Amino acid sequence: MSVALTRRPGLGRLRAARAPLHLACLGLVALVVLAALLAPWIAPDDPNAVDLGNALAGPSPDHLLGVDAAGRDTLSRLLLGARSSLLGPLGVVAFSTVAGVLVGLVAGWRGGWLDSVLSRGTELVFAFPGMLLAILIVSVYGEGLLAPVLALAIAYLPYVSRLTRSLVLAERERPYVAAYQVQGHSAAQICLRHVLPNIAPIVLAQSTINFGYALMDLAGLSFLGLGVPALTPDWGRMVFDGQTAIQHGYPLSAILPCVLLVLTVVAFNVVGERWADRVARRSR
Repeated sequence: MSVALTRRPGLGRLRAARAPLHLACLGLVALVVLAALLAPWIAPDDPNAVDLGNALAGPSPDHLLGVDAAGRDTLSRLLLGARSSLLGPLGVVAFSTVAGVLVGLVAGWRGGWLDSVLSRGTELVFAFPGMLLAILIVSVYGEGLLAPVLALAIAYLPYVSRLTRSLVLAERERPYVAAYQVQGHSAAQICLRHVLPNIAPIVLAQSTINFGYALMDLAGLSFLGLGVPALTPDWGRMVFDGQTAIQHGYPLSAILPCVLLVLTVVAFNVVGERWADRVARRSR
């Protein structure tokens, strides 16, 4: 007897409506990454070249997006700023994902007292605000990208470790794990060769979403003057520097990095959620 599979009404139309948004966000992510990689070669001017006599000038053939309060080319600073703006979140996601997966894998696989210790430790970190931790560390070590990246990576670690732990607990109950254990495979072999590849798509999808949040957090720290050094092109720092331009009636040098930040964060979140949704549908 064959059973006809039915779909919920309108589900196909809903997915079709979401597809253009996903493609647009994916294209934006690719465009931003490409701009960051090619910035030194496609930037029209030196991003740190000061021309006070031309300060706050509007768009012109020489400066397509105008200049800021120090006479620096806005387009060049946006392009070069993409590099530091993306490099910081990449470091946060890389460190938090590797460390979080390791902690969650050990806690979920071993269980017992080790699981309790690791889980309580990550909960303590989870309860401490990441931005406050970053501000404290930067106040000790000074401005720069390394200190806030490490601080935010520690703050993001519990999100990855808790997700990994729950996935590992589910994988441990699958028949293939028992089969490999009977065959004499070690725990390390089972985890590295079979468990990790099975949970990797979901963890990577969460890391993509975390990238967007890390981008916004690091931009906020740069806006507060606690991120990259003053002369380094960075979107968050550009918003901070653009306050003077806003007071003189020229908001473009501050609005443009804000728009890029918002669009990039939304794009990464949409791509990550879409990826997670696809992984969830395939696992059903």
